[in-house]
Amino acid sequence: MANEAQPCPCDIGHKIEYGGLGCEVQIEHIKAYVSQPPSNTDKAVIVVQDIFGWQMPNTRYMVDIIAANGYTAICPDFFVGKEPWCPSDDWSTFQEWMKTRNPRNTDKEANVVLNYLKEKCHAQKIGIVGFCWGGIVVHDLMMKYPELKAGVSVYGIIRDSEDVYSLKNPTLFIFAENDAVIPLEQVTLLTQKLKKHCKVDYQVKIFPGQTHGFVHRQREDWNPKDKPYIEEARKDLINWLNKYI
Repeated sequence: MANEAQPCPCDIGHKIEYGGLGCEVQIEHIKAYVSQPPSNTDKAVIVVQDIFGWQMPNTRYMVDIIAANGYTAICPDFFVGKEPWCPSDDWSTFQEWMKTRNPRNTDKEANVVLNYLKEKCHAQKIGIVGFCWGGIVVHDLMMKYPELKAGVSVYGIIRDSEDVYSLKNPTLFIFAENDAVIPLEQVTLLTQKLKKHCKVDYQVKIFPGQTHGFVHRQREDWNPKDKPYIEEARKDLINWLNKYI
């Protein structure tokens, strides 16, 4: 779910078989998946899940990719034990399900994770990446937490209001041209408002021919025409983190 004004079913796409290179930990009231980089670092990245939850193999694969690029990467359970959305669930109940999983109400969990990264992982520079539901979380937290030095919101959008453009630090927004969840008109409006109000670096990038979930929920080998865009988006994500963290 990304377009809060007119939510639309989110296809789970290709759920990969992937065990992960990291481990699960308990941080106060939150469980999390943590993946370590090849060598010691003072840089960390929080990865925020989509509606399918923190245990989704595709998301853990992305966590491990980020870790392999030199970051302590952590994917907390921002649903705090509540069940993730299941593809077989009745979409008519989705709005009710969302009421207890508000992507703009994650400050408590964000504080716990930030403290863990600073105190236990000795992180001094922290960024955040989120997909779909998590993209909305990224947008929200990047307006509140100056200690988040870089953000990447992947197909996530917050409904238009004048208070959603005051980003504290550089943020990259990745969208798909043929996204059934996020109309391009919303992306255009976001771009216009950021240009008018935003005081920090940002980028809004639309990937031609792609659909919602293409960065993390589509196999690279599914369609040869899509592979370059998947790879480019993932490279952009890493480059943004490298530039600002």
